[in-house]
Amino acid sequence: MHCTVLLFAQLAESIGSDRLTLELPDGATIESALNTLTAQHEIIAAMRDSLAVAIDDRYCARNTTLNDGDTIALIPPVSGG
Repeated sequence: MHCTVLLFAQLAESIGSDRLTLELPDGATIESALNTLTAQHEIIAAMRDSLAVAIDDRYCARNTTLNDGDTIALIPPVSGG
């Protein structure tokens, strides 16, 4: 299955794009998608524990099963005032 991964802030800046296409096996979860992404991108590995994750505009748990065509948003922590 194929999913689109949306990247924001320092993730997008470091990777040089605001989106990635990810190919995953059927039945993959957010956690397995993160495993794939951390193997490919050091910045995602470094920020993994602090990322919020949403599927199609809804925050979700990391054990959530993905479907073909889902859009996964990786949202880094926000600071500032």
